[in-house]
Amino acid sequence: MKARRKGSLSWWVLLVLEKAVDGYVRFEDFTYHHYRYHYGIPELKKSSLAQAIKRLRESGLIEQIKLKNDILIKLTEEGKGLISDGSEEKHWDGKWRVVTFDIPEEKRIIRNMFRRNLKKWGFLHLQKSVWFSKRNVFDKLDSYIKDLGIEKWVVVMEVNRLSSSVIA
Repeated sequence: MKARRKGSLSWWVLLVLEKAVDGYVRFEDFTYHHYRYHYGIPELKKSSLAQAIKRLRESGLIEQIKLKNDILIKLTEEGKGLISDGSEEKHWDGKWRVVTFDIPEEKRIIRNMFRRNLKKWGFLHLQKSVWFSKRNVFDKLDSYIKDLGIEKWVVVMEVNRLSSSVIA
């Protein structure tokens, strides 16, 4: 499927949905405010976007929800699996990834979404804002943090050892 080709319109739609703060994106936001969501995509044609969304919906990668005056698009579990870059290693490399953050209350929606995604990526929490994982997602996480614009409140570390009380 075209969505597998990095940089295609379908791939961008899936990526935007993966990074959406509340898990949904309004169709109108893609068509009229798409500049917020892209990094170097040429001008977006509404007809091309509609075709890409139709193909993604028919493939079961997204679902479409109609409200009164809005059409919302949501990524399915299958779509989440497709957009993940597969960079996580199958075997543990002996390093722990530790994430600490202090995201301000005014960014609560982003903070809660960030926590949900840490959990989705296999992180466990020690406290509400201290998380750790064996999975090699450092680069993916670093990029995600920059995309959200929260890098001044988040620290990601790769460490060789953790106290046994932490992992017990």
